[in-house]
Amino acid sequence: MPISILMPALSPTMETGNLAKWHVKEGDKVASGDVIAEIETDKATMEVESIDEGVVGKILVAEGAADVPVNELIALLLEDGEDAADLDGASAPAPAAAAAAPDPAPAPTIEPTATAPETPVAVAPATDPGAGRVFASPLARRIAQQNNVPLAQLSGSGPNGRIVKKDVEAAIAQGIPAKAPAAAAPAAATHASAASSLAAAPAVDYRAFYSDDSYEEVALDSMRKTIAKRLTASKRDIPHFYLTLECRIDGLLELRKTLNARSDEYKISVNDFVIRACALALKAVPEANATWAETHILRHKHADISMAVAIDGGLITPIIRAAETKGLASIANEAKDLATRARDRKLSMDEFEGGTFSVSNLGMFGIKNFTAVINPPQAAIMAVGAGERRAVVNADGTIESATMMTVTLSCDHRVIDGALGARLLGAFKGFIEEPLTMLL
Repeated sequence: MPISILMPALSPTMETGNLAKWHVKEGDKVASGDVIAEIETDKATMEVESIDEGVVGKILVAEGAADVPVNELIALLLEDGEDAADLDGASAPAPAAAAAAPDPAPAPTIEPTATAPETPVAVAPATDPGAGRVFASPLARRIAQQNNVPLAQLSGSGPNGRIVKKDVEAAIAQGIPAKAPAAAAPAAATHASAASSLAAAPAVDYRAFYSDDSYEEVALDSMRKTIAKRLTASKRDIPHFYLTLECRIDGLLELRKTLNARSDEYKISVNDFVIRACALALKAVPEANATWAETHILRHKHADISMAVAIDGGLITPIIRAAETKGLASIANEAKDLATRARDRKLSMDEFEGGTFSVSNLGMFGIKNFTAVINPPQAAIMAVGAGERRAVVNADGTIESATMMTVTLSCDHRVIDGALGARLLGAFKGFIEEPLTMLL
């Protein structure tokens, strides 16, 4: 029977992708590991390799197709001994019962021949028999909670039997939500019901406020849709609070000038010092290097610093992994490489998925201070403003001119309390104002 090649899930949150390019055509022989297509997500274009051997029997989704759902059948591969006649009536096989997945958190492996996109309901629950856990995407869990759908009764069509958005929507369409809670339901249920009502409210069509010839419509690309969805969810679901400090950076600027004069193999920026200082501060205050995970707090072993990079149509946050273990020159070179490949959309998924802390620097645009929205699943982001000369009153009452930089820390109050956030900012300030300590 022909092998089904499906649209792969290239990240835990991916729901659709654009089939940017086919590297094969019908009749081509492919071996395991051969690149067969390029898939464009909201932030990167990635190559997809075949995991099977055979002959491309039929391409079902044309090159250039946009918004192809994850797990949709895109091509059929003929095995040894099969021919075109075997394609007649061939379709994606029904998904098997969900196997126990060892760990639902990491991004799934790119497997074009994953199970089919059918959406059976209340069959073969996607659970781990050993632990009784239900594996579902965060979005699927939220929709299920808002609509009173018992996830344990659903079968997942995502990678490794993971329940995804369309599985829950299919369950709702087939009428399997549990009965509505009684009048004495707890507050949490009431809130979920209210959230569901809000979510169901139709979006306002603001075009009605303007005459037809007064604007031009710009279609939303996948990046802008994803940014809108993630940041709206962040501001809605994460209890933000903000802490602001001013840091004196005259010493940092002098040290930067000295270090850059010593070699042409690197060029250290102020932002590289900020990344290094954040990493060392997280090492000094490890309780802040954490993620809220509903029933647990995940305390991370390394400071993986995401840095906001503006690209055409939006922004992306490539990650300096284990930044606390890297020197300034190493961070500078890595940051430059990541930023360049981010603008060319050549990053691999693991280079911008995850991270434990973010830095957003608008100082180069002359912005003095601002607040940033937390990048889920992280618990904090630092907004960095421009360094500027100001009159500063010293402890002894004297006044002098100094270069000051304003930073604002946005914190997830579920993970970081005010005192903890203040300790983290204090540690950061210490490294920034005494930059030689970052060289030790």
